[in-house]
Amino acid sequence: MRVPSWRSDRRTAAERGYGSRWRKAREAFLRDYPLCQYCQQDGKVEPATVVNHIKPHRGDQGLFWDRANWQAVCKLHHDSTIAKEEARGTRVGGDESGQPLDRGSHWYR
Repeated sequence: MRVPSWRSDRRTAAERGYGSRWRKAREAFLRDYPLCQYCQQDGKVEPATVVNHIKPHRGDQGLFWDRANWQAVCKLHHDSTIAKEEARGTRVGGDESGQPLDRGSHWYR
């Protein structure tokens, strides 16, 4: 059985693993990494309010709790840029020269 996307999953947050243990881990991570990593890449300083799983865990508890798979981001980036990246399966944006950030982009072929 395929695990649904968290965006369409109708279970409660606690049922999906985001209970008190997650809230404590999230708070500690945001204390360690208080700024949005996406904003910092753009030369901006914005507080991070969301801990995003870099690689979607899809219910895999090992991946869920792997701190190396976490990144601190602002809600705006989480709900826009990251959502687009997950939907497209590619990294959004370009570098200073306009080249796509995703080395797998069709522009590199």
